[in-house]
Amino acid sequence: MIKFFLMVNKQGQTRLSRYYEYMDLHKRTILEAEVIKHCLSRSKEQCSFIEYKDFKLVYRQYAALFIVVGINETENEMAVYELIHNFVEVLDKYFSRVVQHLNVSSAYVIR
Repeated sequence: MIKFFLMVNKQGQTRLSRYYEYMDLHKRTILEAEVIKHCLSRSKEQCSFIEYKDFKLVYRQYAALFIVVGINETENEMAVYELIHNFVEVLDKYFSRVVQHLNVSSAYVIR
């Protein structure tokens, strides 16, 4: 099950966040800061799956944009990795050149 979905730039600024389980605002900001730090500190040669606390992180980088999905232990990482790619392809078709010109308010239309 997907717990959350984040889109983050290379500077560590969250551009889009969606949570599928309730979490208070203070915990969200702490979680986002830690997750972003873990993902941005990894090199491109490292695996895109990270075990973090009681869930897994699956992330993918597109130019200056990181897409991070938090999932539970039973979810298939490769399926989520492919889901991220499909999501970016849809955004790219809808907006054209989404990675360079992401309009965050329009991204909410697709969810």
